Amino acid sequence: MNRIGQKLLLLPILVLVLFSCKDDEDITFDPPVVSTFEMGEGSTHSTEPVAYRGKDIHMEASILAYANVESIKVSIHAHDLEVGEGEVKWDFEEVYTDAKYLVKNPDFHEHIDIPATAPAGEYHVELVITDAAGNVTEEEGHLEIRKLIHVSGFEMDAEVVRGEDFHVEFFIGAANGIHTITVDIHAHGLTAGAGEIVWEMEEEFEEGYHELSEVEFHEHIDVPDNVTAGEYHVMFIIEDEDGNEEEFDTHIDVLNE
Repeated sequence: MNRIGQKLLLLPILVLVLFSCKDDEDITFDPPVVSTFEMGEGSTHSTEPVAYRGKDIHMEASILAYANVESIKVSIHAHDLEVGEGEVKWDFEEVYTDAKYLVKNPDFHEHIDIPATAPAGEYHVELVITDAAGNVTEEEGHLEIRKLIHVSGFEMDAEVVRGEDFHVEFFIGAANGIHTITVDIHAHGLTAGAGEIVWEMEEEFEEGYHELSEVEFHEHIDVPDNVTAGEYHVMFIIEDEDGNEEEFDTHIDVLNE
């Protein structure tokens, strides 16, 4: 047999030896990579990291994994949030091992229920991906959990001259939509002088607000010119379409001039 024939016979053997050696070597994989990670209000699939207690969180992540994913863990917790009356501290942790995630490049998509009693505030979110090679990748984010009716940016005049009007504005976020906004004004311990009245007012505002889930309440409220001067209690009651209410109050001084 000539040399060329001998070499051709040896080639398959060399290939087998090389592959056997490779199988004996440790194969390393890079850790998984999270290319996108988003969360928000579940019913709208919002990407703004805000959700409402009593509803759910939509959470999504695109994962690039060089070895099959073995598990995906989600944990949600808060730090130093005050637990109010009727509220219960909430922490969440779950490990997902569904078959649809145990592949190389899964798209993670889950909806997580938020208890109606969870304290409102900022929560820390961790996504931990472990692959079959033992690599672990962690991704972090923050989520604001709000009450079903959320009020922010409140501004109102501190005093007003009787016979004029005062300005009030604030932003409302209502997960179930706004039904009505009621303004209740009354006083305690004031005595009306001659020709005066102790001012009492209760008015519902619907136009421009009804059924909206996000809106700025902006009104100018007239003060009768014959009211007794003094401090008045101003209460705001926001009711959503499911009958939930949020109340808050402040005071205003009515001046003679």
